[in-house]
Amino acid sequence: MNRQASGGLASEGALIPAVPSAFRDGMGLWWLGQAGFLIETASTRIVVDPYLSDRLARLFGYVPLSHRRMMRPPVEAEALLGIDVVLVTHDHGDHLDPDSLLPIARNNPGCRFVVPASAVAAARVAGLPEAAIQPIEAFQSIELGALRVSAIPAAHEELAIDDHGRALFLGYVFEVDGNCIYHSGDCAPYPGLLDNLAPFRIDLGLLPVNGRDEWRRSQNILGNFDLGEAMDLARRASFGASLGHHFGLFDFNTIDEDEGRESLSTEGGGRFDLVRPGMRYSLR
Repeated sequence: MNRQASGGLASEGALIPAVPSAFRDGMGLWWLGQAGFLIETASTRIVVDPYLSDRLARLFGYVPLSHRRMMRPPVEAEALLGIDVVLVTHDHGDHLDPDSLLPIARNNPGCRFVVPASAVAAARVAGLPEAAIQPIEAFQSIELGALRVSAIPAAHEELAIDDHGRALFLGYVFEVDGNCIYHSGDCAPYPGLLDNLAPFRIDLGLLPVNGRDEWRRSQNILGNFDLGEAMDLARRASFGASLGHHFGLFDFNTIDEDEGRESLSTEGGGRFDLVRPGMRYSLR
């Protein structure tokens, strides 16, 4: 299956490659489930927020919200090789997952793990090697080889800081080999977000679309953009193309995909799609 969306984003059915595949058509991207992605360019292999284990089900199997997976991991963390950088957006178990991060660290000894400064202690407790941890704070930019990463504050319902004034939740704009990608992390709309993104010409936005509501908030489940809000941000920030994610993993925190795709068919204008398992997306 091949599809072409405006903004230079194309998709086709493809297995996630465990090892680098020497992309020559710009960039390849695969969804790992929830907020996780594998991004591969000619020079760099990047993973964002991998949750490839069943750790939360083991931790919370005794409560009504048991965190049983609705979809199997599309690849085993142990199988991912040639990873240069892992970006972690915040310290929640489906984003900073020791059972996913540690196998990547063991099998990719040169890999750097970009972690919010507020989550460095959690990364250490998780077992990541000290030398592999690269702290980052909001509005800071760092360069790791061909990759430039800029941290943007994220509002996981609200902007939040720790006792040292460091943002708890981050999104990342990362620029590599002529591509500019924005992964918002877990985020909802907040005043100033568009201004924070204005310096960047973003080719691809990766935005959560699972929404938020009072019931989930009462269960201490923080929410994100709903689909309409994500589409509005993508339009107002002039993203070249966008993919909605953060659904289909936990039954208490997902969306009606059929309804979402129907909405996109009438309102998306071909520039916004919901991610699909087993698809390779390319920016050309």
